[in-house]
Amino acid sequence: MEEVIRTGRLFVPAVPTLWPEMIARRRNVAGFMPFSSPTLRYFYFARNAIWLSVKMLGLEGKEILVPSYHHGVEIEALVDAGAVPRFYRVGSGWDVDVEDVRRRIGPRTGALYLTHYAGFPGPWAAMRRLADRNHLVLMEDCALSLLSCDGTVPLGITGDVAFFCLYKTLPVPNGGAMVINGDKPYSVPEPPPPPKGSTLTHLASSLLQNLELRGGAAGRAVRATFRGLSRRSNAVERIGVVATGTQHFDRAHVDLGMSPLTRRIVEAQDLPAIVEKRRRNYFLLLGKLREVAPPLLPQLPAGVCPLFYPLCVKDKDAVLSSLWAAGIDCIDFWRHSHPACDPAEFPEAAGLRRTVIEIPCHQDLSPELLSEMAGRIRAAVRASQR
Repeated sequence: MEEVIRTGRLFVPAVPTLWPEMIARRRNVAGFMPFSSPTLRYFYFARNAIWLSVKMLGLEGKEILVPSYHHGVEIEALVDAGAVPRFYRVGSGWDVDVEDVRRRIGPRTGALYLTHYAGFPGPWAAMRRLADRNHLVLMEDCALSLLSCDGTVPLGITGDVAFFCLYKTLPVPNGGAMVINGDKPYSVPEPPPPPKGSTLTHLASSLLQNLELRGGAAGRAVRATFRGLSRRSNAVERIGVVATGTQHFDRAHVDLGMSPLTRRIVEAQDLPAIVEKRRRNYFLLLGKLREVAPPLLPQLPAGVCPLFYPLCVKDKDAVLSSLWAAGIDCIDFWRHSHPACDPAEFPEAAGLRRTVIEIPCHQDLSPELLSEMAGRIRAAVRASQR
């Protein structure tokens, strides 16, 4: 049966937007990692913390076993800091092959690197045991998994170090974090805040997206006007905006910290409600999309705070073009690997790069909007299959 879809263009931002009251409101966020950790340190990017951890843990010149399915910027940060990445197998269901990790441990290995994909926990207990047996550091990448747990176990408490990205899950202008676990003390100074102009530019963009999301055509017109004024103003004043969500590591930004305004907005978040809404939205998409695109992960385990819904399609480019045209700001998730990783050696990771689209399921999206989105997605997938 053909989908019956409204013809109007949607506005579905890829990330949550800032509501004005969040600048003044206060809540207790200490019940969630990384905010509950006494060793928490903030950075502008999570990649800055990854770079620093190599220096801090004495991993320069040593091999770090990293997943074949990766963004690439974390690998660049490791390499720039002086580490040597060596890749291990990740299966077609985001499943880490722990036995392959074990086989690749050698005399030069200094650390294991575990990524939790989109909020779904990797085999943290098995990797911890493997690291301990071989006297290795465990680096736990939670950049895609803020607020997520494996059942009742928070992600980020197992690795010797754990990294988090705040702006992927929360409506903040910047922000990464590092937690140091274990008994060994390390002195990590708080880096200086970023330029105020950069923070305010990101903040204004998020507020305008929120206005468009809630205000329909009128909100869209206001946002378009302000975007035009902002572009002209930036050109005149040459505001140095440090972009987030970029694809490459830049040493020039490694010493940047998180803005005080980001911390203020973090403290305004209702974190239990965010987890609940993201899970609700994921379940809705799972129920409406599994018929046209077999789910990468058929279940949503207890404790998982999903970052997005992974839509697996054969014709990725065609579906992306259709969804972008419909106003759904989905993301071409991790299409390219780091040049040091040979795609022929890891066919499952290469297959994921060809097929996975990041579909938003964040806390700003209502069930009604999610239902309309799902209809557009179903139509786009079916059209790509003709």
